[in-house]
Amino acid sequence: MEYNIGTVVALKKGHPCGTNEWEIIRTGADFKLKCKGCGRIVMVPRKTFEKSVKKILQ
Repeated sequence: MEYNIGTVVALKKGHPCGTNEWEIIRTGADFKLKCKGCGRIVMVPRKTFEKSVKKILQ
């Protein structure tokens, strides 16, 4: 599946702030994600990201 910058996805495991919605801000071998709840930014390897996506929200 192809993911674009600005897409909001729901991951299987929630963030400690209480939400599971993330915005994609960088793609490539790694994904940079921004939490929609608290604004924290994390880097996730592509393989891990693709396995943890539950659904695309926007």
